[in-house]
Amino acid sequence: MSFNVLNTNAVDLQQSLSENKLTSVEVVQQYFAQIDRHESELNAFISPAPRDKVLRVAKALDEERQNGQLRSALHGIPIVLKDCFITASKLGMSTTAGSLAFVGSEASKNSAIAQRLIDAGLIILGKSNMTEFAGMKMTMMMPGWSSHGGQTLSPYVKQIEENETILGHSAPGGSSTGSAVAVSAGFSPLAMGTETIGSIITPSSRNALYALKPTIGAQDVSGVYTMTDFYDSPGPMAKCAADVRALASILLGRDFNSPDMGSWKGLSVGFVDHKLWDLPDELCRPHEGTVEQTGEDYIDVIRTLEKNGCPLKYPVEVPDTSVLPNVVSLAHWDFKHITMPRFIAAFDKCPMGSVEDIIKFNETNKDRAMPAPYTEQNDLEKAMNSNQDPEDMAKIKEELRTMGRQILDKAFEDNGVNILVGPVDSGFCIHACAAGYPVATLPVGQLRYNGRPFGAVAIAKGDDEESLLRLQAAYEAACKPRPLPDL
Repeated sequence: MSFNVLNTNAVDLQQSLSENKLTSVEVVQQYFAQIDRHESELNAFISPAPRDKVLRVAKALDEERQNGQLRSALHGIPIVLKDCFITASKLGMSTTAGSLAFVGSEASKNSAIAQRLIDAGLIILGKSNMTEFAGMKMTMMMPGWSSHGGQTLSPYVKQIEENETILGHSAPGGSSTGSAVAVSAGFSPLAMGTETIGSIITPSSRNALYALKPTIGAQDVSGVYTMTDFYDSPGPMAKCAADVRALASILLGRDFNSPDMGSWKGLSVGFVDHKLWDLPDELCRPHEGTVEQTGEDYIDVIRTLEKNGCPLKYPVEVPDTSVLPNVVSLAHWDFKHITMPRFIAAFDKCPMGSVEDIIKFNETNKDRAMPAPYTEQNDLEKAMNSNQDPEDMAKIKEELRTMGRQILDKAFEDNGVNILVGPVDSGFCIHACAAGYPVATLPVGQLRYNGRPFGAVAIAKGDDEESLLRLQAAYEAACKPRPLPDL
């Protein structure tokens, strides 16, 4: 039985597997065929898993199924991991966070999340390319570029315009770009990304995906490269709301099968004024008609949801991000003092021992590690020189977390809503990052001039992933289908 890899989701595949219409081996082979057709032009992978190993895993999971042993609702389903989730070297994939400096690192065990997915019966097809160190190298580096993996491209736009800005309309997204492209291009039904500020929601939006960044601190990130402890959280990307829900259940160890799933019961949604939330020209140059189209489609979504019974309020007011203190400096500190040392220590063998070692490696290997136009490593240098007192940094974090929560909690309370929604192509998610609150994506439309999808981001209070998952399910039922790339 063949299936359309561009629109078939994991829940559909699981149904076919349970009815013996497909085997996991056959599923994997169809994704391999799509990868062979289009990976050379899109460059979503940085380290594909050896196919013989993948097929052996798929066959073993098929045998478990035949014996009545199902590990989870996603037993035998393929997935792609961002190149920041350490996997044991015996699986045949490297883990480099996109950096040539980490080539040759070896690990004897999987990251906690990779192991959790394997234990649930998912099949890892490979590691996806990512922005090197999730952007902690050079500030104006194009998302989806790394010295180890090169440049990932959008399957919708297929090229990056000359002199494009880092979040321009042909730019592929945030640091989890490879994962998002792998799903939308039909290389895998599911993928894992990580997000500091926008790194899941931006590429997911630009690939018309449903995605979730869970509450910060809700998951065990041992063995995962994250830029910070303060902002970062891993999360799932998929083609439909049900797939996000199934993967979130495994990741968070929670049952999201509410009897109200798909209904508006108990949900109240506040939409901000899209005209007040956009990207500055230095990040995204306006193209004729794009501002008007994205605004019109945003309003059309609001009208559609109202007609379908969604309790919503528009517009609601949320202060802009200028009210927050500097949100970047603590990232440099966390990277140097917490997250990079932890990442290095998770390997059994690693050629790097510190941020200083990485900087020296890049300088020594400039032709490969810092080719034009990415000839700087200003963020790595800032991190190396980030030496604030730990107690002072703890105070900065506490104040920022408190401020982020106060801003959002007031907006929830003043407007009588439990979900806030705004455009992804804006700074709207920054408040949620400061607060540590979960966010989720909603596909909205597709630019007429180049086919690039765009979407909205929803914010809920801490640990209220269920409301976001319920919103995604009800939204998907009410709104038009997500667009597919022309592949």
